[in-house]
Amino acid sequence: MCITRMLLAAAVVAASLTGLSQHDVASAAAGPVTWSDEFNGASGTPIDGSKWKFDTGGSGWGNNELEYYTNSTRNVVQDGQGHLAITARKENPSNLQCHYGTCQYTSGRVLTADKFSQTYGRFEASIKIPKGQGIWPAFWMLGGSNWPATGEIDIMENVGSTPNTVYGTIHGPGYSGAGGIGGNRSIGSALGDAFHQYAVEWSPNLIVWYLDNQEYFRVTPASLGGRQWVYDHPFFMIMNVAVGGYWPGNPDASTVFPQTMLVDWVRVSAWNGGTTPPPPGGGSMLRSALSGRCIDIPAANPVDGARLQTYDCNGSAAQQWTFNGDGTLRAMGKCMDPAGGALANGTPIQLVTCNGNPVQRFTLSAAGDLVNVSANRCVDVKDRNTANGAQLQLWDCGGGSNQKWSKA
Repeated sequence: MCITRMLLAAAVVAASLTGLSQHDVASAAAGPVTWSDEFNGASGTPIDGSKWKFDTGGSGWGNNELEYYTNSTRNVVQDGQGHLAITARKENPSNLQCHYGTCQYTSGRVLTADKFSQTYGRFEASIKIPKGQGIWPAFWMLGGSNWPATGEIDIMENVGSTPNTVYGTIHGPGYSGAGGIGGNRSIGSALGDAFHQYAVEWSPNLIVWYLDNQEYFRVTPASLGGRQWVYDHPFFMIMNVAVGGYWPGNPDASTVFPQTMLVDWVRVSAWNGGTTPPPPGGGSMLRSALSGRCIDIPAANPVDGARLQTYDCNGSAAQQWTFNGDGTLRAMGKCMDPAGGALANGTPIQLVTCNGNPVQRFTLSAAGDLVNVSANRCVDVKDRNTANGAQLQLWDCGGGSNQKWSKA
């Protein structure tokens, strides 16, 4: 939920997906679960204050929103059926004042700032969103109070005028507000008809968005056109239901109140087994989910141009890979590299002297994709070969076992 959002004038990707209820069903965690809230409190009880706090007020929040966010259980409460209920109401029992005068609406906005934040991982929630013109539910993250310099990751946004569509976006310096970089996915029915699972998997130099465990958008530093990547530090989570604003427009005669966002659960998993990037050194083998074999330097001979392969995992130096702070992936003192600096499908993966070229940056996503950051393509076992000596190449990420890797 950007701070000056008007329209998604972003690079948008649209697709179609049949919606599924995700009530009480979570995907397999990318790593250990580091934080969760299942909202199993008794009916009418407040949200857990050890995990959440409130934003309150009617300032418009930079978006010309119409609601006053309160800390009342009329707006934020556990429903006794395993849900958090965030409710927007057309009421003002306390004569609350907003930026435009006497407030017309109340709602809720909760966040984990000062309670929990994390660098990288899978952030996900099962949510049944509200509906209606002028209603703007969101599940999102901020990297600090110095917006947009500290970054924003919008995991889920929806506006009443597009009830079937989820939007995922990032905002940072030079691409904030209407210039945010994002994608969307539309399904065949209103998202508010059922629970859906909204998630991002975030790792060094890569953020991937999912609806019901199906990827629909991804960004890397190459997506920013030379602008600054500000997603390598802790972020905290926010959930809210806004009323009105520049992007959704105001409620009209068709809008029914109250409108409630039901949250079944929120869970955060670690990235690659930890909440922070691995330090330099301490190399690991990278095991293929297809064959169980590891990425290997042939004959342990680190000459420039050596074509990388998969081979029986043996723990040798030729299979010990280190993710470095500059984004490179190194073994035996040299870097994994797309041959010739090419980034097209079918580009061989080789070993060469580290040279500072951005094409030598790789990241292992929480889902196990080994992604070349510049190409936004995956390290792929060519022809799905399961034998020793299978060659590696770049290819569009498709989620197959020939593109899945884990540290061993």
